[in-house]
Amino acid sequence: MKKIITSALVSLFPLTAMAGHYPLGVEGMRASVMPGPGVYYKGYALHYTADQNAALPADSEVKVSALANRLIWVTDREVLGANLAFETIIPVIHTDLSIAGGAVSSDEWGIGDIFLGTVLGWHGERWDAVGGIGVWTETGQDDEPADPGLGYSETMLTLGGNVYLNDTRDLSFSALSRYSIADTSRIEDELVVEWSLSKQLASGLEMGLVGYDHWQVEGGDQQRHGIGAEVGYFWPQIMTGLNVAVYDEYHARGDFEGTTFRATLTKVF
Repeated sequence: MKKIITSALVSLFPLTAMAGHYPLGVEGMRASVMPGPGVYYKGYALHYTADQNAALPADSEVKVSALANRLIWVTDREVLGANLAFETIIPVIHTDLSIAGGAVSSDEWGIGDIFLGTVLGWHGERWDAVGGIGVWTETGQDDEPADPGLGYSETMLTLGGNVYLNDTRDLSFSALSRYSIADTSRIEDELVVEWSLSKQLASGLEMGLVGYDHWQVEGGDQQRHGIGAEVGYFWPQIMTGLNVAVYDEYHARGDFEGTTFRATLTKVF
């Protein structure tokens, strides 16, 4: 459960389009590959819409639009044989929530909880790996059900790997996991795995199959699973990349089941 709604109609049900603070499907192809030393901006524009939730009354729906602004500084310092990086994420979120045909409704937007973290990135001839830790701070407004803040902070652990499946390194499989631990016992720990199988063409265009899987662990039983496709291209002349992806959720338990659209802008400074 991500928000506590005082209305008796919905107080027992989770109303969310994310796994804790982490938006599902925000990462895709080669998500476990840390770039070289430098400063990077990544802007993730997401839109999630769903009107299926077996745990809620009929005619319930949620729409979430978000812009996650991520700034990454990859240093040239090595720790444990890996490049050391620091990152922050400032999300702007709009949520439109309607339960039982509007019997309960909430429509809010604003700056969400801010993330601060550090990451280590390793590189091999046919593989890459990342590991990190960070904190989602309790900075966003959280008075209303659709407010962008969740009302608690959360520690997020990251571990991922990328494997190149051929000598030319243009065919790769990537898996990136996030394990989130809230600072309150009323929120269950959560595990998210985002994966991709992608191919980069001679033209520079990359395309692939992407997906995500989310589970509550310990005492929780929520889960969501989605699969989709992604295309991306990087323009070296202007050091800018653009990726577009769409996911369809094929199974959910105790949560909404819907569709996610994502566009990611990458700028190298």
